Amino acid sequence: MPSLFSKIVTGEITAHLVAENDDYVAFMDIMPLTRGHVLVIPKQEIDYIFDIDDELYLGLMIFTKEVAKKIKKVIDCKKVGVAVIGLEVPHAHVHLIPMNNVSDMNFANPKLKPSQEELSAIAEKIRNA
Repeated sequence: MPSLFSKIVTGEITAHLVAENDDYVAFMDIMPLTRGHVLVIPKQEIDYIFDIDDELYLGLMIFTKEVAKKIKKVIDCKKVGVAVIGLEVPHAHVHLIPMNNVSDMNFANPKLKPSQEELSAIAEKIRNA
């Protein structure tokens, strides 16, 4: 059964995309820790990030870096944090979280509940950065 993220890749589920190429896609987290929280995934469905072959993994990290730089340009933050948890959805993914304090990266924090309009507006700013 395809993962939730695979359904985003195929277009079965809509998402607020911020970047995409042949192998990877980045989209807004709908339950973000901070404003501008983005998820980056390989289009190929692989559950565990360290099961990704080296070439795809390196490409994912380069793509993630490009997206993080765009986030930093449009979201007021000290840095963009990176986290790989991998328990929520059985599809490898990288969290990019704009942060001003280390506590911004705490996944136990209450999640924000932005509107679809706000997610769309942020995604557009990141895409155009």
